[in-house]
Amino acid sequence: MIAIAEWMGIKRKDPHYTLMARRWARGFVISVAVGVVTGTAIAVQLALLWPNFMQAAGHTIGLPMFMETFAFFFEAIFLGIYLYTWDRFKSKMKHFLLVIPIVIGATASAFFITSVNAFMNYPTGFQIVDGVLTDVSPLSAMFNPATPTKISHVIITAYLTAAFILGMVAALKLLKNKGSEYYKKALHLNITAAAVFAIATAVIGDFSGKYLHEYQPEKLAAAEWHFETESEAPLILGGILTGDNEVRFALEIPYALSILAGGTPDTVVTGLNDFDPDYLPPLWVHYFFDSMVFIGMYLAAVSILFVAAGFKHRLNPLRRINPMHPLILKLIVAGGPLSMLAIQAGWIFAEVGRQPWIINGVMTVSEGATTSNHVDTMLWLFIALYTLLGVTSVIVLRKMFKENPVEKEMEKRNIPESTLNGGEES
Repeated sequence: MIAIAEWMGIKRKDPHYTLMARRWARGFVISVAVGVVTGTAIAVQLALLWPNFMQAAGHTIGLPMFMETFAFFFEAIFLGIYLYTWDRFKSKMKHFLLVIPIVIGATASAFFITSVNAFMNYPTGFQIVDGVLTDVSPLSAMFNPATPTKISHVIITAYLTAAFILGMVAALKLLKNKGSEYYKKALHLNITAAAVFAIATAVIGDFSGKYLHEYQPEKLAAAEWHFETESEAPLILGGILTGDNEVRFALEIPYALSILAGGTPDTVVTGLNDFDPDYLPPLWVHYFFDSMVFIGMYLAAVSILFVAAGFKHRLNPLRRINPMHPLILKLIVAGGPLSMLAIQAGWIFAEVGRQPWIINGVMTVSEGATTSNHVDTMLWLFIALYTLLGVTSVIVLRKMFKENPVEKEMEKRNIPESTLNGGEES
């Protein structure tokens, strides 16, 4: 979003977009700084709490773990250069080129670390002979069947969340100050991007359903409370599961689960009753799956409504709706925290839905975990660390932006409140 804003500022000669890039980059620096500390904490946690898992994973999936660190440093180095070279180039395009490695580094970091998680869901690239790992192929482990859908889903939903959180801030400001041209442009930029990302998320979600059907059918069945193996299987949304595995008060969409799994209504979907009950995930993952799906649908609907309302073509039935209507702005504001909840719900579903395995079909969670004492003490120490980081981040971000609001910065940089056609004052 920083890169898009700076690009728009250059192409439209509009200082508002350039100012967006400047301000967003400052907030991004705080996130990256916290990421350094939490990334180090995660490395310590992995070594202390999951020694057996790390021993197995280190032999097979160590390559992307190392590459993730390299990608992070690549991102951080160029971020520092990017921040300290504003107004240092005669050509604005030269400065814009510095943001491209940041985008590449951040996305590559997500790519590499998510490929580790993909390996945990569908481990490949090794053989186990008499309990010993042999024939290890790091590239095969990294590029396993789960990699394409897992990585694309994680990255595109991260983009969607970033766009909605930035859009939420702009919508909040517009509810207080309806005349701000800066925030109108910020809102339009972010929610238009969010609409694109939301549509892409829906497409990738369809691919993810087909992956689960082929490679992790028990996870798909648990997500949908699907007990009997059958074709023309319905999709279950919401509901309550009774003690005798009867689903009540749910919305059933006929044939939808079969279509999600295989693309056709006659696709046979394996039910929970055909799996070993000792190796089934807890069925409450259904609620997290539904939360992720419902929020994704909400974000798509709100962003597409906003974009469609702003498209004033005579054939557009929504053209008479004001995209800046307070109700639409409030829906966008709600989308910010909801997008974060969707990411958390998705990760809980992804990880708990794989239970009882930490490496699917190879190592259970209990086998991968430490047997040492004082794990509870470590838990409290890490909770204290994350609390400190969270509170510090809030204080720094509030101080950074409250003491230097947009209006003050535009005045300092001689940017007119309203710009039109190449930055000319309207």
